[in-house]
Amino acid sequence: MQPRNDWTREEIQHLYEQPFLDLLFQAQQVHRAHFQPNQIQVSTLLSIKTGKCPEDCKYCSQSAHYDSQLEAERRITVEKVVQEAQIAKASGSSRFCMGAAWRNPHERDMPYVLEMVKEVKALGLETCMTLGMLNASQAERLKDAGLDYYNHNLDTSREYYSHIISTRSFDDRLNTLDHVRQAGLKVCSGGIVGLGENQQDRIGLLHELSTLPIHPESVPINMLVPIAGTPLAELERLDVTEWIRTIAVARILMPNSYIRLSAGRESLSDSDQALAFMAGANSLFSGEKLLTTPNAGAGQDQRLFKKLGLQVEKARPSISQLGIDAMA
Repeated sequence: MQPRNDWTREEIQHLYEQPFLDLLFQAQQVHRAHFQPNQIQVSTLLSIKTGKCPEDCKYCSQSAHYDSQLEAERRITVEKVVQEAQIAKASGSSRFCMGAAWRNPHERDMPYVLEMVKEVKALGLETCMTLGMLNASQAERLKDAGLDYYNHNLDTSREYYSHIISTRSFDDRLNTLDHVRQAGLKVCSGGIVGLGENQQDRIGLLHELSTLPIHPESVPINMLVPIAGTPLAELERLDVTEWIRTIAVARILMPNSYIRLSAGRESLSDSDQALAFMAGANSLFSGEKLLTTPNAGAGQDQRLFKKLGLQVEKARPSISQLGIDAMA
């Protein structure tokens, strides 16, 4: 049965508002029909250029518009990226994501970015990048370099979007996703809950994602991490059950997609995360930092996986390992 791309907001609202345990039961049934239920995919996210971003996303410490006390850093070297990717693979990650605090990549940065993709790919890791908006040519060049995924989140509903960001439009984001898809890259796109939005906005975000012509292969569901100096620093934390409801509905709407636990996981209990896995989450970012945000470390995650009996998806062999095997 093919996934649907014609969900209505009314259908999504009905899913979202059903009793919590009924929702989790339905989501778990869908999950088991499409994935190994006790398997988890682990990714690592590295900031390759930090701070001084010209965008004004109200949740972000990297925006140049806010005094978050973040120390800006220039683009790091290809060698440093490879070193971090090797550590990530040794810690159990099968995907390595590289993010830059740019509105869009400049042409002077593209040769370095493309080399990063090639070198990380050679380690046997899936590659992902999030560099801001892309034009069609940049997306094609990233694909040619071996990039697997491009991340560009919608963040929230179309209706609430202007309350969070003014420097790029909702349609700008959709245009980038279209360039990524047209280039043959896999799409990673999700959003953030706890931005001060209401339930209808969470439903609206899920509607936008689930009615794209092709569902994103990866859907990160972030929980806001309030950061001092940003406009959302004092926002009251969203009840964790709303985050889990969002995950569960995403699983039902997009049954073939990886649903990823992303920012905000560091403050959650093991029980909260177990409920998220029950709701259909089957991917997460591991490592002590997500770009600039604190996160659960690899050791902490390994203990959680052992407690819950979860098996980690394996990374592919590196090119050098394949060469050795071929000569043996």
